Amino acid sequence: MIAAISGRSLAAAARRAGLRPLVADLFNDSDTLRLAERAIRLPGSLQTGIEADGIVDRLAELVGNDDPQAVIYGSGFERTPDMIDAIARRFFVAGNNARTIRAVKDPLSLADLCASLSIPHPEISGVRPDDLEGWLMKLAGGAGGSHVAHPGGGAEKPDHYFQRFVEGRNISALFIADGKEARLIGFSRQWSAPSQNSPYRYGGAVRLLRYSKRKQHRIGEWLTALTARTGLVGLCAADFIDGPAGLWLIEINPRPGATLDIFDSEETPLLRQHLNAIRGAVVKRPAYAGSSASAIAYTSHPIQVFPPIEWPEMTADHQIPGSVLDAGDPVCTVFANARSAATAERAVKNRIKGLSVHWKEGSP
Repeated sequence: MIAAISGRSLAAAARRAGLRPLVADLFNDSDTLRLAERAIRLPGSLQTGIEADGIVDRLAELVGNDDPQAVIYGSGFERTPDMIDAIARRFFVAGNNARTIRAVKDPLSLADLCASLSIPHPEISGVRPDDLEGWLMKLAGGAGGSHVAHPGGGAEKPDHYFQRFVEGRNISALFIADGKEARLIGFSRQWSAPSQNSPYRYGGAVRLLRYSKRKQHRIGEWLTALTARTGLVGLCAADFIDGPAGLWLIEINPRPGATLDIFDSEETPLLRQHLNAIRGAVVKRPAYAGSSASAIAYTSHPIQVFPPIEWPEMTADHQIPGSVLDAGDPVCTVFANARSAATAERAVKNRIKGLSVHWKEGSP
C-alpha cells in the first residue's frame, strides 16, 4: 500500500518490483489509476500536506479484505510524523518511524546532529535575523522547494525557520540505509523552476554518470554516521550544496523521493531493495548505462478548462482534461534518456518547451 501526496512514481516502482499497489494520494491522476489495483483520494493539499484526521480509516477503506505486505509512504508526512506511528499501529510500515523523521526533518535537530558529527550544515535560526541579507526562509518539514523563499518584512510565519544561503550546485545522493549503515545508490544534479512566488521551486533532476570519488567517499561516511545515530532505514535521499566553500548537507528526506523515476531499474527494482533493507535481507545496487532526467512542466497562467492532449511517451502525471489550474500548477512530468547527463538534461527541458504549446496562454 502506498500513501503520499502523489503516489504515481511509487506505484510505477511497485509494478517494476512485481508488486500490486494500492494507492492513497491527493490526486488519483490517470497514470496512478492505471497503475494501481485500487486507489482513493486523501484529504489535504500541496501547501498543507496530507490531513491527519481519519488517515488510518481511509487506508483501511482502501485495503478492504486484502492483507498488504507493507505501507510505503512518500512525501506529505514530514510535517506531521505522528501519522506514521498511527498507521504503524494498524499496518506494517516499511519505512522510518516518527522518531527518526523528527530527528532528520526538525531543523534544529538536524543542525545539532550535523554539528556533533562534524558535517558542514548552513547556519539556521528559529527567529528572524536582524539583517536578512544572505538568509533563506523555509517551512519546517517542507518538500519540493516551493516553501523556500527570500525573507521579507512583516511578522514571522508559523513553522518557518531561517537558513544561511550557500552558493553552489544542488546535488542529491540517493541511498539505502539499514539502521546502521548507508549504501550509496547514485547522485543527481537538481535544478529549480523559479516562479514569482517560489524562486526555488523544484524543476527537475538528472542522474549523474560521474561524480568526484573523493566527495562520494566523504558523503558516504557522513550518511553512515547519520544512519547509525538516527536509525534511518530504506530508500532515502540527502540534498547537498557543492560549491566554492565545499560540500554542505542541506536536508535529509527519510523516504523514497523525487528522483526515484530516474534511478529505478527493471533488473534491480529499487522498491524491492527498499523492502530488503528494512527486513535485513541482502541489498543490490542497480547498474546504470547512460543517464536519465525528469522534470516537471508547470503552467505559467490560470487555465479554466485544461484541454485534452494526446500525451507522448516519456511523460507521466498528466492533468485530466477539464481540470481547472492556477498559475504555477504542475501539468505533467517529462523524462529523457541520453548517453550523457548534459544531453539528458537538455533533452528533457526541450521536451517541456515543445509540450507547453498545448496549454500556452490564449491557446484553444
